[in-house]
Amino acid sequence: MSKRRKNHQNLENESNNNRENTFKEGSEYYTSQKSKILAKFNEHAQNWKSFMVSRYGERFTDTILKEAHEQTEDLIPKIPYIGGDDNLMTYHLINSTPSLVLYKVMKAHEKTARETGKIICEATVKIIKQLPFSPAGSPPPEFIRKKREEAKKSQERRYSEDWVWDFIEGDGSDFDYGYDFHECGVQKYYKAHGADRFLPYFCFLDFVTTRASGQVLMRTMTLAKGGEKCDFRLKSAVNDQGWPQPFTEEEGV
Repeated sequence: MSKRRKNHQNLENESNNNRENTFKEGSEYYTSQKSKILAKFNEHAQNWKSFMVSRYGERFTDTILKEAHEQTEDLIPKIPYIGGDDNLMTYHLINSTPSLVLYKVMKAHEKTARETGKIICEATVKIIKQLPFSPAGSPPPEFIRKKREEAKKSQERRYSEDWVWDFIEGDGSDFDYGYDFHECGVQKYYKAHGADRFLPYFCFLDFVTTRASGQVLMRTMTLAKGGEKCDFRLKSAVNDQGWPQPFTEEEGV
């Protein structure tokens, strides 16, 4: 075997070993979080249930949620590992899992991505509407510092399934701060499970959930819809008028 070929083989073996170690570490981490993840699924399912029953009836709804619970339990050890508790973005992978599983189960029962997206959106709006509105105000310097550090760390690309992003300083007028996501962990996760068509509906929830933090989200493109990045721009909301943004047909692909 030539030296070049041997070096290539060594690199390939090292890469395979790293992937195996990451998967093992991830499986152990998420298995240790199993009860919390299933509790998160149950919380989501409870929120979805009334919207599903009104459309499909109790029998169909109970069947879907039972299957989704079982599939969530199976998926837990396979959630992409990006550093566990040392990476704040792990929260988003865990939080996106119930919606992913619901989509997969609904699809298996011949329901569309839009149908599932609308259920999840309506349920989320209902929950957030119950929260008192409070403007976020200007971000404190410590928050800005931490976000700069997190963005810089993401660019090390330690985990292939992680986010890669830049922190964007506010312009003092139109937005307080922002993020440019060049790679998205949820997009990679959903793509691996054949959920590309559902992803734009899930991403629409960003407009809904930012209200909980008293902010307005502005965005002109997303990776989910073929953009070169997701360009989040955030500004403290004056009030909650005009919220939430209408869930429209155009959110799908």
